[in-house]
Amino acid sequence: MRRPDRTPIDTAIAIAVCALVLLCLTNAYPLVTMHVNGHSRETTLAGAALGLYAQGYVTLAALVFLTTMLAPFVQVTGLLYVLIPLRSNRHARGQNALVHVLTRIRSWSFIEVFMLGALVALVRLSNFSNIVPRVALWTCALLMIVLAALTSITSTEQLWRWIEQSRA
Repeated sequence: MRRPDRTPIDTAIAIAVCALVLLCLTNAYPLVTMHVNGHSRETTLAGAALGLYAQGYVTLAALVFLTTMLAPFVQVTGLLYVLIPLRSNRHARGQNALVHVLTRIRSWSFIEVFMLGALVALVRLSNFSNIVPRVALWTCALLMIVLAALTSITSTEQLWRWIEQSRA
């Protein structure tokens, strides 16, 4: 597959804003509701990480927080911080260092791994309880697709190309 070479910067900004909105929705609303023996329980993405922490899985909780919440947030906000000034042929303070950081952070954004694990767990749990998907599960699935599109059109080479074009 070939990445698009001449994607307009406005497209990248629009997709990044969409990703930011989806990320906020994913973190604000519950992922699922479980009904077991007359009791209901729901959790958010942060609640899942906190639940792992409370059960003594500190490393796993930190990894879930880092890969599903922190890394995507830094990736999207960092891209917006760089792209919005570039649209006006200006440069953000520290943009070159931030582009290097963004290149490294991309490998730590694992929304798709989380979604796969969550879906497998939910299918297995559905044998024992009633599972109701909530808003955040759907927005997380959309976020996974939008982040893949964003990563595709804001390759490191494309970011440097936009930076060079703004200098001309």
